[in-house]
Amino acid sequence: MTHPALNTRLCQLLGCDYPVIQTAMGWVADPTLVAATCNAGGFGFLAGAVMTPAEVEQGILAIKQKTQRPFGVNFHMYAPGAADIIKLCIDHGVKAVSYSRSPAKAMVEKLKAAGVVCIPTVGALKHAVKAVEMGADAVVVQGGEGGGHTGSVSSNILLPQVVDALAVPVVAAGGFKDGRGLMAALSYGAEGIAMGTRFLLTRECPVPENTKQEYLKSVTERIIVSKKLDGMPQRMIMNQCLQQLESKTPMGMLWLAVMNGLAFTKLTGGSLLGMLGSAWKMKQSNGMTLGQTLMAANAPMMIQEAMVKGHPQQGILPSGQIAGTIDDLPSVAELMQRIVTQAEQVLERFAPLDAVRPAAVKFEYQKPKETFHGL
Repeated sequence: MTHPALNTRLCQLLGCDYPVIQTAMGWVADPTLVAATCNAGGFGFLAGAVMTPAEVEQGILAIKQKTQRPFGVNFHMYAPGAADIIKLCIDHGVKAVSYSRSPAKAMVEKLKAAGVVCIPTVGALKHAVKAVEMGADAVVVQGGEGGGHTGSVSSNILLPQVVDALAVPVVAAGGFKDGRGLMAALSYGAEGIAMGTRFLLTRECPVPENTKQEYLKSVTERIIVSKKLDGMPQRMIMNQCLQQLESKTPMGMLWLAVMNGLAFTKLTGGSLLGMLGSAWKMKQSNGMTLGQTLMAANAPMMIQEAMVKGHPQQGILPSGQIAGTIDDLPSVAELMQRIVTQAEQVLERFAPLDAVRPAAVKFEYQKPKETFHGL
């Protein structure tokens, strides 16, 4: 049995053994990785945002063949196939969904009415508050250390702000890889951690070996934030592809966006009209320029080059800064056991201090009674 401190509200909400989420990285979080995470006691999300609805259904069925544990699906609510994916999640009894940009309140309400847990990922306090107002059951809050699209505030500053503002479970993301990080997050009042890069660097991950080796060779200082790819801050490993992108003119990037957008709509079963419609919805809800929204397809198509085709220098490598501290490729089960063992060791180290401290001065984190609503 694990320590009671590790059985948090997140575990009870999702039906997992440990408060550890495997995030839905495009081209990375496939049925094998998701099932391995769930079988190891964590909670995994399928990367449905880069799939057609038919592929999402195939992925759900494949996961069910590999595990009896609950799991989740990630998708974009602004995408043309979102309504179909929601129906699939409900029909197949998917435990939870995750989403980020441009959530739709009506879609959230439909999922919740069917008993599907809604867990968005946010990178700012105001977005966390808004997500809960729209019905989120829990929130993953990603600090600036995290990979892919990320905010500008570090986890140790952003996390306690969000914890103090919300009554729902908060999950920490950005800069986590082990049991020490898990305990640090719990000490801030979070209910668990979400990891992407650490799960990417496991044996069950489908990413080609030569691409994984590029991650293992990465140096923390070379895992930078750039807006060049799609106009929004995105943390990536500086490689040959990113260096070339940094030198492109705005017109060159827009042309690249159109080409990638057409390829992405074909890949996900959409249409040119649907792509333009999705871009307009994103523009309206996020305050982005039309150029930025059209560039949104750059990331998935250029991630595919590295993550699927195995050309790490010709594609981009989304990564948290934590990659610079990782030097091995354990199995998911080994990784999960390490996290739990290390977390319990931290708890044991503090147990003697708690035993000798007078009861009157013992500290136990208490959630605020009032939920923060305004900004």
